[in-house]
Amino acid sequence: MEFKELIKERRSVRAYQEGKSISDDVIREIIEDALLAPSWKNYETSRFYVANTPERIEKVRACMPSFNQKSTANASYIITTYVKDTSGFTAGNPDNELGNKWGAYDLGLSNAYLVLAAKDRGLDTLIIGLRDSVELRKAFDIPKTEQIAAIIAIGYGAKEPVLGARKSIDEVAHF
Repeated sequence: MEFKELIKERRSVRAYQEGKSISDDVIREIIEDALLAPSWKNYETSRFYVANTPERIEKVRACMPSFNQKSTANASYIITTYVKDTSGFTAGNPDNELGNKWGAYDLGLSNAYLVLAAKDRGLDTLIIGLRDSVELRKAFDIPKTEQIAAIIAIGYGAKEPVLGARKSIDEVAHF
């Protein structure tokens, strides 16, 4: 898919087809593409925890509000984190006022690549920020050195999402 078409087609999807699973090989390819995202000093602090089996999927679903459980039924999930105190740090000290926000920034870039790589393979996604990070950490043995950021639902969309209104270039760009 051409890049412009890809970014126009990628939407947050809130309904997934039943009975269509994603192979671990495809998930690996998508994560490999996400790893091509730029990062502070090439530290690559983004981490991915895949829930692609019924047991792991249920662990993720238990950590989300009911409305997100409903809108992501039949999806698999990728929990994204970043290693804290690395991006934006030198010798344990923040390089500027953003500190760990650089880790979040780098993970955001990786997540953007991930959702675009998924769409390029015919998959749909929804980035979820409302989640129980304490329970996710326990369920997936996520170390305390990592900051949990998002759950990304991934699967085959069941309906075509509509693009909502977008701001104009004049509202967001200053020349």
